[in-house]
Amino acid sequence: MKRLFLSVFMLLVAFATFAQSRPKLIVGIVVDQMRWDYLHRYYNLYCEGGFKRLMNEGFDCENTMINYIPAITAVGHTSIYTGAVPSIHGIQANNFLLNGKMTYCTADSTVSGVGTDSKAGQMSPRNMLTTTIGDELKVATNFKSRVFGVSIKDRAAILPAGHAADAAYWIDSKQSKFITSTYYMKQLPAWVEKYNKNISKYTSDQISYSPVGNEVTIDMAKNVISNEKLGQQGETDMLCVSFSSTDKIGHKYGTHCQIIQDQFVDLDKRLADFFNYLDQTIGKDEYLVFLTADHGAANNILMNQKHGIPAGGFFYKQELKDLNTYLQKKYNTTANLARYIMSYNVVLDHDAIAKAGLKLRTVKNDVVKYFQDKEYVAYAVNMDRVESATVPSYIKEKMINGYCRKRNGDIQLIMQPGWYEIYGDKIDEGTTHGAWNPYDAHIPFLMMGWGVKHGKTNHPTYITDIAATICNLVHIQMPNGCIGNAVEMK
Repeated sequence: MKRLFLSVFMLLVAFATFAQSRPKLIVGIVVDQMRWDYLHRYYNLYCEGGFKRLMNEGFDCENTMINYIPAITAVGHTSIYTGAVPSIHGIQANNFLLNGKMTYCTADSTVSGVGTDSKAGQMSPRNMLTTTIGDELKVATNFKSRVFGVSIKDRAAILPAGHAADAAYWIDSKQSKFITSTYYMKQLPAWVEKYNKNISKYTSDQISYSPVGNEVTIDMAKNVISNEKLGQQGETDMLCVSFSSTDKIGHKYGTHCQIIQDQFVDLDKRLADFFNYLDQTIGKDEYLVFLTADHGAANNILMNQKHGIPAGGFFYKQELKDLNTYLQKKYNTTANLARYIMSYNVVLDHDAIAKAGLKLRTVKNDVVKYFQDKEYVAYAVNMDRVESATVPSYIKEKMINGYCRKRNGDIQLIMQPGWYEIYGDKIDEGTTHGAWNPYDAHIPFLMMGWGVKHGKTNHPTYITDIAATICNLVHIQMPNGCIGNAVEMK
């Protein structure tokens, strides 16, 4: 009898252990354009329950870097959740070449908007070539887990959630409401329609450039959890949340302005409230949350110059015009031989070059020399010959990782430190991102909750390690393009 009791007890323990092999809910949080140093710059302004709770209760990877270029939104969100780099997952930029045409990263003309009649709804994850954490979670649970994405930006909701997601919701800025596409469903749930009535009072600018952006994102995340009962039906679910207004404000006002400080202090309070909500709804230590960023941002050029720090602007539209003028004169042609300059990547017109009777290799070599002669260009590299280029190995690896042969251009430009792309015709108070440098590439990575030990590491980690770490914690296979390694929490 005693042996029988012991056997039953051990069996129950085994079942309990099996049942606890995964958390009830995984929550991934991406703060768009969050420099790593924002954790410390505003530390004394943060409350105890937001960023400080992540740092003081969770595990902090303080030396997490982006290991590819360009460091921009679509690429960052995809790399976080796939553990892959652009050369593998295929999301090379926000816009890239697809079948020879410039294409938006999540554009999909085969689907229609749900909740909108505009093109803002014609989106899906089909241009992404690999699986995500959510996709692998679905596979691991025989597709019983549910996965959702929420963000103001379409790409920040769609790409993290993955191919098999139950839904991704993003804002139609012209109507100030959450929408989705027929890739996921035919009609918006009633609860989404109801919530949209609450936010229709806000303008697009309020959502983009004020704490309202934080508010609608966190409230929509709570609505997904409560109405879809995430983490409350026996299987591990996943919610991917991205805060986009921080990026929009940074682009417009820069990294050292009062409005960006106010936005992060507000976000901190909302995170504290959200974590408390998860404690009450899912249960403390019953959910796993991680927070990171898709990229950082450069300090403003004018601010740097004011204090004697080298910096300048790369006016890429004018640079394209000047390049075509140079090539036309050199080869005695009226054709534009360069199509685009995007994310410091020069796209040549191969058809126009052939029609002009020119050799592509010759034109590439001349474009490389043209840019190498400019003082603000550190390196110009023909990506067909990147392996032999005289470039520091650290930067070269990022170039190779970011190069998707069928979707990239021909020549990669590396600016001098402090130089960045200017979208308009003059340098203003804002900023941007996309380069290899630490200001764009050093991002936060914090974990808290289920299976996470308190601590921190200064050991080098990479954006591609995030997916590997989360999958290791919850005992599922890594995404099928993942090149990262799970972080050891000691």
